[in-house]
Amino acid sequence: MEPTILIVNGPNLNLLGTREPEIYGRETLDEIAALCADKAAQLGLAVDFRQSNSEAEIVGWIQEARGDAGGLIVNAGALTHTSIAILDALLACALPVVEVHLSNIHRREAFRRDSYVSQAAVGTICGFGGHGYALALEAMARIVNADGGGDEEA
Repeated sequence: MEPTILIVNGPNLNLLGTREPEIYGRETLDEIAALCADKAAQLGLAVDFRQSNSEAEIVGWIQEARGDAGGLIVNAGALTHTSIAILDALLACALPVVEVHLSNIHRREAFRRDSYVSQAAVGTICGFGGHGYALALEAMARIVNADGGGDEEA
């Protein structure tokens, strides 16, 4: 049975394609979801792709993943920089995590360089737009197929 990777998207990512396209691009979240489904199939993975503007809902999904998923890919949006609750949920779920950002957070405002999600992540992919999710799935495939679990370099 193919491992399921939970892909969690945070606040305002439902507005992709129209929200600040000069920063986030013109690709919609639905287009990124389709890209992920195709890439996952090529890699022998299944994906569960979700988006919420609610921190509580995201925390609940991460907690549920503990028994259902092989790993998580997380683009927490603005909650990346503020949510200790999401960090605690990621640490408690004990699954490998790959963090994704559409823009290069290191070339933006200083507050965007601080990530609570990074403290739970095996690695971070940023600055490649929607393609970053495909790169994250490639990394996750290597992680879930390695004997060592989440400590494998991706």
